[in-house]
Amino acid sequence: MYPIDLLPSPFHIFNDALWVMQSLYASRRVSNELHPVPADFDVNLHTNTGFLPPRPLPKLQKPFDVWEDALSQAQKVLKLGEDLPEEHAEERTEGELWRQRIRSLPTLTTETLHQEPQLLRRAHKVLAFLVHFYIHSIPPDTRNGSQSILVPLSLSAPIIAVSRVLRIAPVLTFADTVLWNWDLVDPKQPATIENMRFGQELFSGTEDERNFYLGSARAELIGVQMLHIFNDYHNLPNVTDLSSISKINRLLARLTTVIQEINASVQSMRQIVDPHVFYWEVRPWFNGSGSGSGPSAPVWIYEGVDDTSKLDLSGPSAGQSSVMHALDLFFDIDHKLRQRRYPAPSDANKHADRGFMERMRRYMPGKHRDYLAYIAEYPRPVREVAQNTPAIREAYNTAVTTLKKLRDSHMRIACLYVVTMSRSTNATCGLSDVCDGEENGEGSGQVRTSDWNRRGTSSRYYSRPGEMRLHALF
Repeated sequence: MYPIDLLPSPFHIFNDALWVMQSLYASRRVSNELHPVPADFDVNLHTNTGFLPPRPLPKLQKPFDVWEDALSQAQKVLKLGEDLPEEHAEERTEGELWRQRIRSLPTLTTETLHQEPQLLRRAHKVLAFLVHFYIHSIPPDTRNGSQSILVPLSLSAPIIAVSRVLRIAPVLTFADTVLWNWDLVDPKQPATIENMRFGQELFSGTEDERNFYLGSARAELIGVQMLHIFNDYHNLPNVTDLSSISKINRLLARLTTVIQEINASVQSMRQIVDPHVFYWEVRPWFNGSGSGSGPSAPVWIYEGVDDTSKLDLSGPSAGQSSVMHALDLFFDIDHKLRQRRYPAPSDANKHADRGFMERMRRYMPGKHRDYLAYIAEYPRPVREVAQNTPAIREAYNTAVTTLKKLRDSHMRIACLYVVTMSRSTNATCGLSDVCDGEENGEGSGQVRTSDWNRRGTSSRYYSRPGEMRLHALF
């Protein structure tokens, strides 16, 4: 036998090469099939609506149209119960007649909705609005000193059932008031901020309430660009070669720009929402069980539920924005102080409510919560990559610093719309009195804990801030 006989023939070499290529392709195909994509979590990147649905939620049909009719009527006749003294007899009577009709409604089963995600979301929104209309239209002097209010079975049973399927709290949430609360100006055109009409349902009927939802939604839609950036980062084949490092730098630069745009949107709220109208006419409708009026605030009892106290019933909060949570998780923001980092937390921060962010996630749709878990569990967190790669550290630090400025802006807005308004009906935000920082945005923007604990200032739309520690890599 000659040595050349030991070599494979060209035919075998070709077959072996083909087999290797097919194996690699098959492996990559399986990997791609197993790799989650944003659409798996109801994150709509293809329509650029992100956590908002790609189209408006359709109205409920029979037999559930009785809920739609009740909501339409509520927006026409109901007023805040706390604003109805005894001399407003006609309005008080209209409110009680509406509540009687709610109590007399049949208790509908929701199984036929369970396979229709859009209808389930609509059902949750309608029922949540009805619950809050029912509770907050009751004049306090008619409760005979009772420290609890019964939510009738006609509302409690279906909202509990729908919420379990959606894996969301059985109460009004950020998703109900913002993500799912819009329709299209021109139904033939795509869903863009210019073609979306927010505030499909309103409590107060004011343009300020509508603009509040619009301002919140605008930040969500700007944030869709961030979700694209996260997706691009997660799809990188590696994070160590020069090409990938260059791309990560570009992604972080883009992310910084998007955060700046969100900050500008947050600050623009002052031009479209009057703080007085928001605090006194809109915000009271958002109160959840046991919140809004100090220690005497009534607790809600859901009829037919064994232990209502185990339900999440705080009401909507800007802290329930999935976009903002995703941003924190992408940067590995440590809200719970699980890691020792520099600088050490302030005394005020040491006493902050460390579970705030986790609680807020329970008010999100379950699939959005799954997306956040996916972001949190990604094996190549960008913070860790920045720690190990000096070439991208500056871009990371810049992005995190920009995020801190956004958080400071949000705290100043909360100060203006909540803390200051709780003290006076006509004051402007005296940041020197209640906030550390300046109106021009150069300060830290921290609100003193004592101000958030004042009677009537917590647990409405802006909840008490959770532990917020932003860590650059200087």
